[in-house]
Parts: sequence; structure tokens; C-alpha cells
Amino acid sequence: MYERSRHFINCHIAGFTYYDGLDVINDLEIGTQVSLKADPENPYDSNAVALYLNDTKLGYVPREKNSYLSDILYFGHGDILEAKISQRNLEADTERQFRITVKIKDNRK
Repeated sequence: MYERSRHFINCHIAGFTYYDGLDVINDLEIGTQVSLKADPENPYDSNAVALYLNDTKLGYVPREKNSYLSDILYFGHGDILEAKISQRNLEADTERQFRITVKIKDNRK
């Protein structure tokens, strides 16, 4: 039987160097859950989706990956998504040290 993937997107954290990710870098392990928040007031991109670890802003989902996520969050359906750190490479360029994977939650019983 064919089983659909829950995978939605995979991307780096854009703007990591401009926000507070360095304050929590030791907490960002593979599998760490992060929050997605729509940021429609963002002056550079009305589809912006910010990434947070608790109350610490890590950066954004890259512009080329955010439009569907932005709509889902804007219309209040963010509870169907889960985002986690999927890659950590502290030797890479700062903007490419972390990747996240966003999946659709499996609510089947």
C-alpha cells in the first residue's frame, strides 16, 4: 500500500546571523522542535515566516519556500505543521549551519 510522505519543506534558516540564534545555538540539536510564525507585517516580504525556539527568534524560512506556509499560518492552521532542526553543521557558513524540516502532523488514530 502506498503511504504518502508527511514531508512539506526542507530549508536553511535565512537571516540566522541577524537574529538571536547564537544565544541558543547550544540548544539547537537535530530533532529540536522550532515554531513557525507568520510575519505579514514584515517590510521586506508579506509572506515572511519567522522561526523561533521558545521566545528566541532564529531567522526566517527563505522567501522561495514560504508562500504556502504563510497562507497556512495566516488562516490559523499552523497546528497541522511541525518543524524541527534537521541538520546542524557548525563548520558551515553561518547562514547554512542549520536546516529545518517541516512536516504535516499525522493525526490519524
